[in-house]
Amino acid sequence: MDGMILCDKPEGASSHDEVLRVRRALRGAKTGHAGTLDPFATGLLLVLVGRATRIARYILTLPKTYVTTARYGAVSSTGDPDGEIVETGRIPPDPPPLPTGELVQRPPAYSAIRIAGVRAYERARRGEEVEMPERRVHVHRFEQLWREDGERGGYEIECGSGTYIRSLIAELGDAYCESLRRTSIGPWSVDAADGETLIALGDVLDAFLPVVLVEGEQARRARHGALVDVEAGGTVVLADDEGPICIAEPREDGGVKASVGFRG
Repeated sequence: MDGMILCDKPEGASSHDEVLRVRRALRGAKTGHAGTLDPFATGLLLVLVGRATRIARYILTLPKTYVTTARYGAVSSTGDPDGEIVETGRIPPDPPPLPTGELVQRPPAYSAIRIAGVRAYERARRGEEVEMPERRVHVHRFEQLWREDGERGGYEIECGSGTYIRSLIAELGDAYCESLRRTSIGPWSVDAADGETLIALGDVLDAFLPVVLVEGEQARRARHGALVDVEAGGTVVLADDEGPICIAEPREDGGVKASVGFRG
């Protein structure tokens, strides 16, 4: 039982709650997820099952799309409705500047990033001063969808890994995320999320990585993690008639070598 289930995480549940629900339904199968959603957020959560848990780091690099509602004229200590809300009355222009491209962003103190081994939000809730390191992120698209009475606005954001939507909205002016929904990750959409259907590992890999078929000696070398004489411009999946063997990375001297195996 190896593959991925598309889930539509409800508001109030943690990502771990959704993984546990799938694990129970599959009677204890090994499970994990690729990309955390905060409890107040809803939308697409990719739950990995069996050997698919080995590919989480590759899926985490895929672009993501979010739809969010910004509440203007107020700030939140957490950047969302769960924090301490302070009304300021200061409203950003319509439309506000919507930055795209490579940005330097400081994640919110109420985030799941570990600081000296402890989640930042745990330190913040204890009243500790949390200094969050800056990071470079990429925003591909930042579009205003609607504006209502000057108090709220809707946005769709397509971004790279590690981007904090709460920080993007806070930087519009005096605003915070009133709602947040993840609608897609890479080629997968929340519209197809039923929380039950297992997408086979081979189909998952084929959806976002090129597949190279190997046989004979080349297939044997791939199964044993040895260098395989295949020319590739980037990461590929090596597969044979039985399905995926491994994810392989190109080497400087030519060929590719397994970085994640599926036959062991």
